[in-house]
Amino acid sequence: MITEPEMFIPISPLLPVLLKFMLAVPFIHAKGGILCLCWHCLLYNLHNNGHKQASELSVIQSEIRKVLSKSKAAAILRLAFHDAGTFNLSDSSGGMNGSIVYELDRPENAGLSKAIKILDKAKREIDDIQHVSWADLISVAGAEAVSLCGGPAIPIKLGRFDTREPDPQGRLPEETLDASDLKRCFLRKGFSTQELVALSGAHTLGSKGFGNPNVFDNSYFKILIEKPWASSDGMSSMIGLPSDRALVEDDECSKWISIYADDEARFFNDFKNAYAKLVNSGASWRNI
Repeated sequence: MITEPEMFIPISPLLPVLLKFMLAVPFIHAKGGILCLCWHCLLYNLHNNGHKQASELSVIQSEIRKVLSKSKAAAILRLAFHDAGTFNLSDSSGGMNGSIVYELDRPENAGLSKAIKILDKAKREIDDIQHVSWADLISVAGAEAVSLCGGPAIPIKLGRFDTREPDPQGRLPEETLDASDLKRCFLRKGFSTQELVALSGAHTLGSKGFGNPNVFDNSYFKILIEKPWASSDGMSSMIGLPSDRALVEDDECSKWISIYADDEARFFNDFKNAYAKLVNSGASWRNI
């Protein structure tokens, strides 16, 4: 039977090293709880951390689901993109750090104060049980919005710290960028062209004209291929942003648009991975 040791050493960041060490050395044990690296204690600590993460995540998800609806999903997902989208790979600044709460007056964040108010209700309830950072809350809420609307389940790691100041301005991709500029913008954040296209599929939610606004599917890519804005119909010309339309005119982007239009499961898997990478970008982590 595994008994609780007197002192734990946080091991999650050191797991690969410790596993190699455990294979090489049967155990190290110091009396009195000063140091314990025996297999039982290490595995106990790992299990304990995993259980705590799962428990905390369940509380957060439960409260988010009480305030979230399909009609609010697009705004919540946009909030996650705009908080994480300030990341700059060259100096690891910005990213998913809760700074969006200080940036609501910026033109590119117009309307997001409503999304913050929605999540603030959940945050107050969660904070009565356990502390949750805005960065963690927004990351999980974006994933819940996708899942609620029929998209993939996205595992989210917890433990992000919040910043106490806004991120620099001018880091979000502008709606008027052409495909070359979009690719350069995302590359500065550490994202490939494939990830750019996959993440752009989030525009299937909301009022941009890509299918059912409350359903997360691959309609975005199918409609991009049809290019309805080229029609003489005035309403069709309003579908999508200029940056959406630019993607389909680029050969590299168009390749991935066609793949995702034909294979929704591939899109779901690639979006899941790209979203998880996005909300981890620039995050400062606590040990759990």
